[in-house]
Amino acid sequence: MSVILPIVFCAVLVAVDQAVKFLVIEYLKPIEYLNVLDGILRLRYVENSGAVFGSFASHTLVLTVFSIILLGVTIYFLATNKSKSKFVNFCLLLMVSGGIGNIIDRIRLQYVVDYIEPLFIDFAVFNFADCLITVGAGMLIVYLIVDIIKDTKKNKSLKPTADGAMIFETPEKKGKKDGTK
Repeated sequence: MSVILPIVFCAVLVAVDQAVKFLVIEYLKPIEYLNVLDGILRLRYVENSGAVFGSFASHTLVLTVFSIILLGVTIYFLATNKSKSKFVNFCLLLMVSGGIGNIIDRIRLQYVVDYIEPLFIDFAVFNFADCLITVGAGMLIVYLIVDIIKDTKKNKSLKPTADGAMIFETPEKKGKKDGTK
């Protein structure tokens, strides 16, 4: 049961991504764009053969192969349960789901269908799969930073010296007044 839930979760997110992209191709492509919130958000059909912000557009095959390798490594990491953290696994599942959605586009269409265009800032057009990847990666980065800070505080303590300077004292040095090992 523990393996089935993440697979179903991932499959549902990929299905949502692909269903939305189908609707975008079917209904948005013929009209090119649709203003949702004037000056804030527009849906615009874009064929992105590149990576982030359309970079590497002439290297679609390399991007596809690299994406598949990266996705494979992440799936292996999840499948072998290398991380015992459910939160880390959740973040990785979001990223895998978005990656699969965009790889399906690259293999099937030779480009990724993008359609969300923020108008209030100068930003690239993106899609639901990109949101999954970005949110998963952002949450993972915050988690790792917090974890590093907690680990640093746990393993080291900040101690003032006689001249007022602050030094890190590791657990091994605690109790030794002269600082020798």
